[in-house]
Amino acid sequence: MTTEIAKKEGFKTKLAKVNDTYLPMITNQLQGNGVNMSDYQKQCVMNALAEINNTLEQSNMTISNVDQQTLTQILLQIASLQLNATATPREVYFMTRKKKVGNTWATLLEMGIEGDGNDAILSRFGRGIKQVHKFWEVREHDGFTYPKMKGLETTPPEWEPTGKGKVVRIVYPVSKTDGTVEYLIAERDDVVRNLSAHISNNLMTETFGIAKSKYDATPEQKKQIDEKKKEVKDLMKDKSLEDLLATDDLSKYISPAWKEPQSRESMIVRKMRNNLTKKYPKNFENAYVAMNYETATDETFKTMRKDVSESANTIEFETEPDVEPTVPAYDVETGEIQEENNEPVHENNEATTEQDPF
Repeated sequence: MTTEIAKKEGFKTKLAKVNDTYLPMITNQLQGNGVNMSDYQKQCVMNALAEINNTLEQSNMTISNVDQQTLTQILLQIASLQLNATATPREVYFMTRKKKVGNTWATLLEMGIEGDGNDAILSRFGRGIKQVHKFWEVREHDGFTYPKMKGLETTPPEWEPTGKGKVVRIVYPVSKTDGTVEYLIAERDDVVRNLSAHISNNLMTETFGIAKSKYDATPEQKKQIDEKKKEVKDLMKDKSLEDLLATDDLSKYISPAWKEPQSRESMIVRKMRNNLTKKYPKNFENAYVAMNYETATDETFKTMRKDVSESANTIEFETEPDVEPTVPAYDVETGEIQEENNEPVHENNEATTEQDPF
């Protein structure tokens, strides 16, 4: 009992030192960019540091083991966007990965914004928004009537829940500062764009066994790889969401969180929510906060940055042999544990095009 109390006291002391190190630094950097930190923003940073520390403690690591530039950027994003790592449901989460750079192993810290984090951002920064109400999960056997507009007047939608069937649409009632109410609606069928973009992202570094990597490929091999990619993308044309998920030849390019019965529906619901909350106009009133939002939520940008950094100088990154992963790898949207090699899911939350950035 005494040992357990000592461990807890030691953890508190260590965490206090971490807060004393990072909180002033984050405060100064934000002030230098025209952002005066509120007490709540400071609490968000401290909560984030506690959660990061917990994540690292699980693998007998400390904050000093992770890349400091990445950690600082994450904390700046947390403070700017006022994301609370200890909220319930959680708004943000953290994970670590080990990657080999030449003969050196590096621990990379990653942050993911949960669906409720996007709701919080919308509530805080949404243009003209007073309150974002609890969203509706409308199922296929529910009664639902769409809103109607007559001039400037809106007839509200009607929903009769039955609790039966798949979720086919998400509705966010939003109270505006001008006294009106807006109803944001996302359809299940529109998630086909998210899944198509997800598959396209996973194809970015795919070589189909033709070359070791796309950076090592000869011009002839690159041509063959491009032809194979075109064949896969042709399979995606004019398919519904359910058809994409049921196509065997596409399955290898779709992460388990999209395919497994226990996570598929939560993934689709999360995408519908994100399609509404992320695209709604926002007013950050500070260019630095806006920049942090873009870098934290632009999945295409993060995928490109990750792909370039891990392939720079054609250094091969591989999982450390005979060493357990630092923590289990989780899918960025659902928190489901990934099954294969602790490799990250190349998820694209918002892209609506199949264009390969490379």
